Amino acid sequence: QVQLVESGGGLVQPGGSLRLSCAASGFTFEYYAMGWFRQAPGKEREFVAEVRWSSTTSYADSMKGRSTISRDNTKNTVHLQMNTLKPEDTGIYYCYADPSGHGSAVGGRSWGQGTQVTVSS
Repeated sequence: QVQLVESGGGLVQPGGSLRLSCAASGFTFEYYAMGWFRQAPGKEREFVAEVRWSSTTSYADSMKGRSTISRDNTKNTVHLQMNTLKPEDTGIYYCYADPSGHGSAVGGRSWGQGTQVTVSS
């Protein structure tokens, strides 16, 4: 059974940084694509970043140059380092696991419970 547990969210001032982590279990982590979506109040969930089984990464345009996603296959963990945070980055950040490995999500995604990120002065 896939389990994803996010951590690292919190309150940060504009311009600050946060590092989100997602601990995974219940599947063969190294073969999955892993990533993050976020959902702001009153808005739809949107893509943030992904790292595929090959370690190829992709980012939402809004996060390019400000964030880095990485994976540690020895610890079954994926990290999202976010810098120069803006109030519009506020939302619940959800980790996901995609069994396709290459980001197509043809088999659907499994989701964590989310971690709150609030960017405010």
